[in-house]
Amino acid sequence: MNILEEFWYGNLDPAEYDSCTTKEYKELLKLISRNEEKLLATMTDAQKELFSRYTDCVREHQAMAECLLFQNSFRLGGRMMLEVMRDGVGDE
Repeated sequence: MNILEEFWYGNLDPAEYDSCTTKEYKELLKLISRNEEKLLATMTDAQKELFSRYTDCVREHQAMAECLLFQNSFRLGGRMMLEVMRDGVGDE
């Protein structure tokens, strides 16, 4: 099956990527978790609620930013392919 068929049949998920297998990614996640635990341990209940709302907003923003990045990257790839095809005409 070609990549367009894989995409059509739902075998490819553009939002899914396997960055969590890299050592650097795993280390950064551990550091984030460790620092969040330390921070939460020092907070009052009201501060924890505020921090929770803050992190929810950050996650939503991150999801939007990743979607926009995907769209822009896809468009760039399409423009590159159009240029390759246009420049390749008559080269044979």
